[in-house]
Amino acid sequence: MIFEVLTLFPEMMESVFSASIIGRARAAGAISVCCTDIREYTKDKHRKVDDTPYGGGYGMVLSCQPAVDCIRAVKAKSDCRTRTVYMSPQGKVLTQEKAKELCGYDRLIILCGHYEGIDERILQLEIDEEISAGDYVLTGGELPAAILVDCVARMQDGVLANRECYEKESLSNGLLEHPQYTKPRVFEGLEVPEVLVNGNHALQEKWKMEQSLIRTREKRPDLWEKWVSKHGGAE
Repeated sequence: MIFEVLTLFPEMMESVFSASIIGRARAAGAISVCCTDIREYTKDKHRKVDDTPYGGGYGMVLSCQPAVDCIRAVKAKSDCRTRTVYMSPQGKVLTQEKAKELCGYDRLIILCGHYEGIDERILQLEIDEEISAGDYVLTGGELPAAILVDCVARMQDGVLANRECYEKESLSNGLLEHPQYTKPRVFEGLEVPEVLVNGNHALQEKWKMEQSLIRTREKRPDLWEKWVSKHGGAE
């Protein structure tokens, strides 16, 4: 899958996408991540990309010309199935379900806003949807864009060791993941549950499911309500 991140701070994004699992997947060719500097597309002789908002207000607004030209130039690279996203607190909050939906595209173009926001006409002309990383406000869209890339990229073939790494984890089936343990078996008086070391795989899977249900009910009642509504209860 191809990820095109449009930003005023490509060096910031390159440092994120060059490390850890995403960096290795990128180097191996399992995914492609390109960071494009919006400022390279401005026609202003001072390389200006923003201006004051009409109607007054604080802050600066990302201008149409550099953003629209940048998006269109990147879109023109290929005619593959593409979704153009703007990271915005006004968008729908990113979920695992949304990430799976985005996996159906060959390419994601992600616009990172900055300053006070972006000119509304950029949205009208070039953006397919707005996505939020959560109900809070950040100084820019770079960190939310990194979250979106990571979330979608890890479900691409060749990024993680196998599909179970993301198919059997928190939120993949609507539930939180069961507790995890590793060696030593006893640490400061706390012992790994017997069921996980007795070799009975059927009982272990049953325990994991029970714990997922308990954790979801206790920690995320919102997810629990959705689970009960869909499945009719804990059974």
